Amino acid sequence: MSSCDLSAFEQGKVLTSIRKQKTISQSVSLSGIGLFTGLEVKMRFYPAPIDTGIIFSRVDLPGSPQLKASIENIWGTPRCTILGKKMIHAQTVEHVLSALRAYDIDNLLIEIDGPEVPVGDGSALPFVSIIEQAGVVEQDGDRNCRFLASPVYWSEGDVHLVALPSKELRISYTLSYPDNQLIRSQFFSCVIDSKSYKEQIAACRTFSLYEEIVPLLENGIIKGGSLDNGVVIKGKEVLNPGGFRFDNEPVRHKVLDLIGDLSLIGFPIIAHIIAIRSGHYSNTQFAKVLTQHVQAEASVEESVVPPIAACFQST
Repeated sequence: MSSCDLSAFEQGKVLTSIRKQKTISQSVSLSGIGLFTGLEVKMRFYPAPIDTGIIFSRVDLPGSPQLKASIENIWGTPRCTILGKKMIHAQTVEHVLSALRAYDIDNLLIEIDGPEVPVGDGSALPFVSIIEQAGVVEQDGDRNCRFLASPVYWSEGDVHLVALPSKELRISYTLSYPDNQLIRSQFFSCVIDSKSYKEQIAACRTFSLYEEIVPLLENGIIKGGSLDNGVVIKGKEVLNPGGFRFDNEPVRHKVLDLIGDLSLIGFPIIAHIIAIRSGHYSNTQFAKVLTQHVQAEASVEESVVPPIAACFQST
């Protein structure tokens, strides 16, 4: 499987692998409505220099203030992930961040002319489409990708997240809706790269039970929601024409969300992430714990290995 010496990894030492930073080759745009605000929003991606990170710019506000996608800027997680500081916010960022992480995009300027990222069809496919339209290019700067030397976990009630040392990024998720006759319990596990993400995860839409979504719509909490941008489940029935895109579409969407929320760590972490019934709040809390864990491990002597693609390519 690998021609690299992984003895340090196998002995429980921290590994840092280096790859080139990435951005897009040209600007691209996407328009749509916000799921919660119902507002029409135009979003535009621009290439960004090395070490920029992922930056949201609210061009509808005076001075076009900027907001970095980072755990320090997590503002709230009310059925979505909101970034914010002072008077600037960017809502429902998890789907676009998920796609960017899957394509290893490190540096990007995202202009939005409203408070919320367009929801599209409720999946990450619209973002995958414009990323591929723009093209992904390597940059001169290096990006450190961190492996874990030891496990780390976060738990609260019946929600659990664990990260285990691994040679590849894998996410395993268990979804449990015991009172719903259609979902009940679902499990999905996948090694994450751009190919598997596009084929197995990106198309999976956000979902809700009928009895949960109706009061949110009636009370104006979700102003832009419809069967065009989310899956609604009532008893044993999917109300959307055509039903699920995968038999286990809900759990796959949970993996999509988890990738986006964990991208707020700000650097790639290679691990086996195991999640049970997690949502945006628990995902972002785990991102903070995982960051602290990796920073603590970084204080010990590190081994530097060749780029990930060279290390873990099949032979």
